Amino acid sequence: MRALTGNSTRSRGRSDVLRSPENTAQVNKAFSRDFKRRDYPIIGILGLCWALFQLSVAGFFILDSTRVRAIHLAFALAMAFLAIPISKRRTRPIRFLHNHDHIPLLDVLLAVLGSLSALYITLAWTQISTRAGNPTTTDLVIGAMLVILLLEGGRRAIGPALSIIAVLFTIYAFTGPYLPDILAFKGVSPTKYLNQVSLSTEGIYGIPLGVSASIVYLFVLLGALLDRAGAGRFFIQLALSLLGRYKGGPAKTAVVASAFTGLVSGSSVANIVTTGTFTIPLMKKVGYPAKKAAATEVAASTDGQLMPPIMGAAAFIIAEYVNVPYLDVVKAAAIPAFVSYCALFYITHLEASKLGLGGLSREETPRFFATLKTGFHYLIPIGVLIFELVVLRHTAELAAYRAICVLVPLVLIQEIRRATKNDLGVLKGIENAVRMIAGGCIRGSRNMAPVALATAAAGIIVGVVNMGIGGMITHIVEQVARGNILLLLVITAVASLMLGMGLPTTATYVVMASLTAPIIVQVGGAFGFVVPLMAAHLFCFYFGILADDTPPVGLASYTAAAIAGSDPIPTGIQGFAYDLRTAVIPFMFVFNPDLILHNIHSWGLALLIFGMAVLGAFAFTSVIQGWLITVNRWYEALLLLPASLILFHPGSLCTFIGVGMDMKYYVYPLGVAIVGAVYGLQKIRIRGTP
Repeated sequence: MRALTGNSTRSRGRSDVLRSPENTAQVNKAFSRDFKRRDYPIIGILGLCWALFQLSVAGFFILDSTRVRAIHLAFALAMAFLAIPISKRRTRPIRFLHNHDHIPLLDVLLAVLGSLSALYITLAWTQISTRAGNPTTTDLVIGAMLVILLLEGGRRAIGPALSIIAVLFTIYAFTGPYLPDILAFKGVSPTKYLNQVSLSTEGIYGIPLGVSASIVYLFVLLGALLDRAGAGRFFIQLALSLLGRYKGGPAKTAVVASAFTGLVSGSSVANIVTTGTFTIPLMKKVGYPAKKAAATEVAASTDGQLMPPIMGAAAFIIAEYVNVPYLDVVKAAAIPAFVSYCALFYITHLEASKLGLGGLSREETPRFFATLKTGFHYLIPIGVLIFELVVLRHTAELAAYRAICVLVPLVLIQEIRRATKNDLGVLKGIENAVRMIAGGCIRGSRNMAPVALATAAAGIIVGVVNMGIGGMITHIVEQVARGNILLLLVITAVASLMLGMGLPTTATYVVMASLTAPIIVQVGGAFGFVVPLMAAHLFCFYFGILADDTPPVGLASYTAAAIAGSDPIPTGIQGFAYDLRTAVIPFMFVFNPDLILHNIHSWGLALLIFGMAVLGAFAFTSVIQGWLITVNRWYEALLLLPASLILFHPGSLCTFIGVGMDMKYYVYPLGVAIVGAVYGLQKIRIRGTP
């Protein structure tokens, strides 16, 4: 995973720490095989072909969506079986089953069978569509083979949790008639199950896989190409040049760098590997304990999935489920994302204040304009992406494609300039650029395989739910929540966190959104509480993201702890404590849809809501951290909590005192005054301290 660490990029900063990051081999080895030379071309050619196919479909090759999804899944299955062994263990008695140094014949066979079973729906689509609901024996056999191979491919790429959940849903679909009354379900036949799940666009080939095939791949590829070209390193150095010398500067650098990386990454683990290898050692250098250094990077990188315009694969699926343009999802997610990052930036300041830490020295901090000059061209494709999405309002697919088209010649120019500067010649520069672009394509394809398999495997669960289980689950959840919208949200949050411990964010979101998002809207409406559908989906999305650092499994915590040399469980607990300021935001925007700009069309009002939400997040964070400008007294915490609620949700006070909701924006000054009063009390106390 060298492409993720930025080692291929020449260091132009002044920090020796940046040039010598701690060894992250234990983080990077993950699942991939250590290929022998003869096997490299197989994965390379497969990754390049996948990249070229996706670019051609986005640019000039017209193909119907079902065929695109099938080919996309075929590539993902082939990549999973060829690149990932059956097991990470190297136990000798069964070593032939999971070779780590070459691709065994068994995995080649599985890759071929998986690809062919995925492609069957395209090869026999005409016949399948004409006999809809009445599949042949061949249809059923190949459909069953696809389900089995997809579950195995998903197990290899993303772990066993999603495959186990899909199997449990499948068992439930068949055994429903024999269960107790509260869990009883009419059940389905094997024919109906396979027809729904693997022979139609209501299951494996459904919306999640469609979004993965049409949009997500291009953004993942863009991120891989940018990182391979050196953008990740540039973002870190740029943030360091701006913030490195301030109190807790490296931690603030981690927050800003992760936000920049989140623009093009959409993966918390990839974000940690990219930025954490540099920022965590810097934080430890200025005095942060290893646990807090790792936890800060975990919280920052986890929030990278909230950062528009990418926000992980799930954001594109939200647009499809809610049936709105993707830009509307970005608009809804903007204030919560920026509020969350501002609050984390504030946390780093509080931690530095409590620990009495400073920043880096002038000699260790890169110069801003020199750093900007060396990497300004990395901002151009990101600018093109945002311009296409926001100004021209093109589709996310077209915007990402054009950003890649801009990035490729920039990489070519960059490498030619470097080669000529080092007297290597133009041809050497072209060769380096081609290698860099090809490496980025291969890396993007390998990064994409788990996402594609997660969306396809989640489609099995969605397909089963759509066969009638959804209504039964709605009834059960309604009975448990007893019409209490807050209790329903807590149940959804806890379920998302538990489910997300073993699943990637995208899969967690798809499962929870399919099961609970409609229930949140329905239960709220039944009791006169209007919950926008967008708010319900974003709620599931947020807690799917927070599962990345939820102990005891949080993958992001394990990754950062490996870099910092800290214990993963305490790191995860500390990271989750930092993320409490993010966990409260989804509850707030469900009860106050103004935070997702629902029916808000004024820039002035949007900025007011944002400013007050930031102050509210600061007040809440101060309570959690026990510190504003000094240690909080108990009564100060009791004042900050209602102030935070007022600033997040001014309508709550209006309801409490019986004032009309049209007056809610006039309540903001009260929240500001309370925070100001606590600040003044602490200021007086500090001045009175000898």
